[in-house]
Amino acid sequence: MREFIQETPKPSQNPPIEKHYDVVIIGGGLSGLCAAVASARHGANTCLVQDRAVYGGNASSETRMHVSGASCHWGKTNASETGILMELQLENKYLNDSYNFSIWDGVMWNKVLHTKNLDSYMNTTMDRVIADGDEIQAVECYQMTTENRYKFTADIYMDCTGHGTLGYFAGAEYAIGRESGLQYDEKSAPEKEDGFTMGNTIYFCAQDMGHPVKFTKPDWAPSLDDSFFAHRYHGNVITYHTDDAVVVLKEGEDYEDHADQLVEKYDVQSGYWWIELGGDWDDIIKDAEDIRWELYKIIYGVWDHIKNYEDHGAENYELIWVGNVSGTRESRRLIGDYVLTENDIREDTRVHRPDSVAFGGWPMDEHTAGGFAAKGDIPSMVRNFPGLYSIPYGCYCSKNIKNLMMAGRNISASKVAMGSTRVMGTCAIGGQAAGTAAAMATKLGLNPTDFGKEHVEDLRQELLKDDCYIIDCKNQDPNDIARKSKVSASSEKSGYEAVKVINGIARNTDTEVNEWVSDGISSNGETLSFEFDKTSIKQVRVTLDPDLSEERCITVSKAFIEKQPIGVPVQLVKDFTVKAYNNDDVVWETKVEGNYQRHLIFDLPETVEADKVELCFTSTNGDDDVRVFEVRIY
Repeated sequence: MREFIQETPKPSQNPPIEKHYDVVIIGGGLSGLCAAVASARHGANTCLVQDRAVYGGNASSETRMHVSGASCHWGKTNASETGILMELQLENKYLNDSYNFSIWDGVMWNKVLHTKNLDSYMNTTMDRVIADGDEIQAVECYQMTTENRYKFTADIYMDCTGHGTLGYFAGAEYAIGRESGLQYDEKSAPEKEDGFTMGNTIYFCAQDMGHPVKFTKPDWAPSLDDSFFAHRYHGNVITYHTDDAVVVLKEGEDYEDHADQLVEKYDVQSGYWWIELGGDWDDIIKDAEDIRWELYKIIYGVWDHIKNYEDHGAENYELIWVGNVSGTRESRRLIGDYVLTENDIREDTRVHRPDSVAFGGWPMDEHTAGGFAAKGDIPSMVRNFPGLYSIPYGCYCSKNIKNLMMAGRNISASKVAMGSTRVMGTCAIGGQAAGTAAAMATKLGLNPTDFGKEHVEDLRQELLKDDCYIIDCKNQDPNDIARKSKVSASSEKSGYEAVKVINGIARNTDTEVNEWVSDGISSNGETLSFEFDKTSIKQVRVTLDPDLSEERCITVSKAFIEKQPIGVPVQLVKDFTVKAYNNDDVVWETKVEGNYQRHLIFDLPETVEADKVELCFTSTNGDDDVRVFEVRIY
């Protein structure tokens, strides 16, 4: 028998495939995905490198964490993130009311696949960065499934890795662990700096089988007595957060009464965030595999405790899934042109920021570094604050690497502040802001920092146009014909007049109503009309109301599933027409049926002369009235 031996190719025999892009983004979690889609939509030739087989990071089927954000799960009104993240969530709500994470994976994959100007490389790991300490010249990657190597060059690179890996390899300044209170004058920071971070968590899922199910603990899993579960609620328990602790509700209390205090209802269907390790290990990145396996063992020990010790309401439950990919909360934070601090967050509701490009609202929570191993400690210190805060553009630009940006949990923030900025809703809208900026900067031939110095207001206006929200920032686009139009409606409720659709704010706030609401829907539909001097038009944009105080996140939590409305938000308009008129003659029209999105863009096939645009709404997805936040005409 003849033996064939294939020698491993030498690097010189198998050189990397070289490709140049305007923008290269490393990391395909929600921040990287939104950054890549935004960059590509703004005309930049964009590359997205993702080292997993799915997008979404902690929100994907591999980890199954629900998307948290500024709304604090019904705790803050009118606070939901919009833009690309909401597109994804509303698409998922339309397709996937059974909360199937595989379908959610498909929603994210489809968004990337069908975005023009965007190339994606999945199962591809960046393993080398060529940089000179001032700029990045190239990144090299290996795609496991094809055995291909790639060398990507770009005008701007973006780190959406979570760990800040691209920045770290490139020599960017970074921080890890807790600063001392003196460094940024933060009252919640410790007296002395240390390397402590929040830990990693693995989730599990269980299912009620309708009959008793036995569980036998594997011999490699620990036996856990009650001492491990002090302040770590499990079984059928409801809790709420005070300013600095997690408190269990007393019997008979209604958790709805505590909705503004980040209520969490625990059940045995899904795993617990407090199954957490690694924050006090030597190196949460280098020790990641050891941490993962320790978490894996603890999962089975916790399940053994729930099943076999005392009554936790789990007799009929079976463990049906245990994650193999840890959800990471914290590691490196890249230092940017601006470092967001606790003081910025606490004071921001009273401060106008002309350089803000995103917002947050989640509490500044800090999980105990020891995690599950810190027996008896409160697992999370929660630092609440009222309202929302702004995130400046400088948090997304590396301080010392000129062509590097970042988005996600590794943006420029102090340890205390990142306890809020790290959640995925905030990361996603920051990604959209950074991706949009990167595309705009490359068109102008500017590095990210110089672009921000000269064009941050242009960026802010572009983000508003793309359905992002920026606190204390209104539409001032001189090209928006609707702003100068005479607006009228067939009917309107008091306080919800038609003219509000051109007031520049595309959501309600706690102090201001910014939408038109019809007084019912007549048999002929409700019309919203814009009259203006005859001009050329080529696009109409419509922004609707899906209830920005409501949750619409994919989740394994039974409590969240039970509380979220089923189906497409009833407030969204379902069927309508858009028409352009010239001297009372229809020169263009389009019809929409079965709409389930908030933000719709209608590009005319060719530019037409018009003096009026009229929208006629004939049905909603269940609401008694038509609701519209904004209409723009270009």
